[in-house]
Amino acid sequence: MNTTNKNPYIRWFEDLNSNDVAIVGGKNASLGEMISTLKDQSIRVPDGFATTADAYWQFLQANHLKEKIQSHLEELKSGKTPLDKVGKSIRRLFLSADFPEEITAAIQDAYQKLSQNYDTPEVDVAVRSSATAEDLPEASFAGQQETFLNITGEAELLDACRKCYASLFTDRAISYRQAKNFDHTKVALSVGVQKMVRSDQGSAGVMFSLDTETGFPDVVLIDAAWGLGENVVQGSVTPDEYRVFKPLLKKDDYKPVIEKTLGDKQKKLIYAKGGSHSTKNVNTSAQERQSFVLTDDEILQLARWASIIEAHYQKPMDMEWAKDGETSELFIVQARPETVQSQKQADALKTYSLKQKGEKIITGVSIGEAIAAGKVCLIESADDINHFQDGAILVTQMTDPDWVPIMKRAAGIITDHGGRTCHAAIVSRELGIPAIVGTDKGTEVLHDEQEITISCAEGDQGYVYKNILEFESAQVNLEDTPEIKTQVMMNIASPAAALRWWRLPCDGIGLARMEFIINNSIKIHPMALVHFDQLKDKATRKQIQNLTQGYPDKTEYFVDHLTRGIAKIAASQYPQPVIVRMSDFKTNEYANLIGGKQFEPTESNPMLGFRGASRYYSDRYRAGFALECQAMKRAREQIGMTNIIMMIPFCRTLQEADKVLEVMAENGLKRGENALQVYVMAEIPANVELAAEFSQRFDGFSIGSNDLTQLALGVDRDSSELADLFDERNEAVKRMIRRLIETAHESDRKVGICGQAPSDYPDFAAFLVEAGIDSISLNPDSVIPVIHRIAEVEAKL
Repeated sequence: MNTTNKNPYIRWFEDLNSNDVAIVGGKNASLGEMISTLKDQSIRVPDGFATTADAYWQFLQANHLKEKIQSHLEELKSGKTPLDKVGKSIRRLFLSADFPEEITAAIQDAYQKLSQNYDTPEVDVAVRSSATAEDLPEASFAGQQETFLNITGEAELLDACRKCYASLFTDRAISYRQAKNFDHTKVALSVGVQKMVRSDQGSAGVMFSLDTETGFPDVVLIDAAWGLGENVVQGSVTPDEYRVFKPLLKKDDYKPVIEKTLGDKQKKLIYAKGGSHSTKNVNTSAQERQSFVLTDDEILQLARWASIIEAHYQKPMDMEWAKDGETSELFIVQARPETVQSQKQADALKTYSLKQKGEKIITGVSIGEAIAAGKVCLIESADDINHFQDGAILVTQMTDPDWVPIMKRAAGIITDHGGRTCHAAIVSRELGIPAIVGTDKGTEVLHDEQEITISCAEGDQGYVYKNILEFESAQVNLEDTPEIKTQVMMNIASPAAALRWWRLPCDGIGLARMEFIINNSIKIHPMALVHFDQLKDKATRKQIQNLTQGYPDKTEYFVDHLTRGIAKIAASQYPQPVIVRMSDFKTNEYANLIGGKQFEPTESNPMLGFRGASRYYSDRYRAGFALECQAMKRAREQIGMTNIIMMIPFCRTLQEADKVLEVMAENGLKRGENALQVYVMAEIPANVELAAEFSQRFDGFSIGSNDLTQLALGVDRDSSELADLFDERNEAVKRMIRRLIETAHESDRKVGICGQAPSDYPDFAAFLVEAGIDSISLNPDSVIPVIHRIAEVEAKL
């Protein structure tokens, strides 16, 4: 199709580029940029055209609107007329105006050509608003103007264009421009007319080229739901959520999908036939709710496109995608700069933590990393937003741009529906206030005036607590961090926490606790999945059935969740080493997992009982350890996290070490193959006494100073009566550590420490440096102060 057109009112997308924002706005200029420059890289963008800013100004002039609009805005500025009445009056002016003949003809002609291009008499199109000051680096106009879907025929198209013009003066658009000091009279509106992707029969969603909560730059975040994408954007459904690790996308041997979370997706937006609306929501089927929207290959294709688009624009991007249900093809339908994380100060990190424990009421997807407390203000309809009280926590089903004026005055936000890319999430990030979206039942459980605390500082999940709890915030300054020789690593429990701390100047992760993923994400005892058909308790069977929906093989649920949890932690520091400790529950802790009581013995002293290495070759747990090995193998060899180092805890004897290594090899994890390193925890005096022999079996040691101190001094670390005696700085403990380091180094083996002591005691960290330790693994909040302490010690050596 020859679209070359000198008509001042119409520009085809393929003739536009990112320099044309003044002519067609940011949204349409970006579509043109992708169509004209990225087709060679196989990125599909639906064809279309845009009306120009000239068309908008001509529309105003022909209908004598400029002076009338200015008059209404003056009434607002003087306080004579409130915002809602001013906005309504201005919009009425647009809706009752007519397009000049030459603009009508230009739109009709372009629509006919687009229809011919798709070999149909009247092509169905999406009609989108694109303000000419839109998507500037310092502000996002996303969601400020209207979009109309499934528009067919010239009459419907002209009506939708008129409505787009009117949406330049919605209440939220007016107030947003006022807040950002944009002159209303200098912002024009372009209308984008784009071939609809039949995602009403497929799926759609939103995609970011970085992690929206932490700013971690090496992931693509994708939200996905069935049907047209407006439900995801508006937050009226809780979508699937996927994260992909970008640095491994170019390696064909790997599939670096590091997170897949199933959303409830309770409804989908589809085409409507007849009536006044072009789309309608219908309930999804049980199968749709229990199935992932995208396959791994589709997730990876979208992530590759996101990486290409980000590289082209040389900045983090916020994109919308759609999958055509008729052709199964994926498309990018919008791309704009990300405007929150990319604007944050890179050398500062603010952290929040609760100082009190509280009773959890509900949970959802956490947005931001802050904590807020206050009284609930429950509002079910936008008609009632005037009842909102400043400083309260807004609780509602979902938000749209009409809610922005009160969202600015809220201490926090809680919604029933929505995912990480919905309207409530985007606005709360821009405003810097915490939000918990997709709680499912927030409006049912919470009530007006109820005192609550919302915490988004505990990872991907946000928690609502009863009552107002004490919390604190701290600013971590990353500037002027000294260079040191000793490796400083982090102790990390949860995958979400790993991404949260990516900015810290670390050399990797010295301890990633597998049991945290099992306890918080999987929740089921592995042997209860291996022997599901033999479970005796009916309630337990039902609970496991519910959790493992979508997994015909129950053990696959365990392996899949553990694989991605481990991979997400490893991604946060890739390619730096990440040491993952195999499960180290005690029998009483294993028994508390779902289905665990049937498979665990009762011990009088679980701390010194059936734990660590002894479990891995035992018939009682061997099949469970095989699942752990499968997860580790997948994370390394399928996802591609070859920076993972395995670590064996509580290995009492050399014979036990041999047995564990043999079982690992049987499960495809042979030390030395595929660059696999295996470390051992040094937490038993025997590990120190036989360090030379253990060095022949393992690639390194990680000192567990808590257990080593307990066993060296014969003190129960949990005994309040003996608390004064439990001290890692005791000379006996220090001599053992020094000897271990010396012996290991003689065998060219590395030694690190992952215990609590160096985080708590600066003098103990200094001792470790003087003893020649290779690495110190710390709690994240201790990293910066301990680095400064190490620098002082190293300067004296």
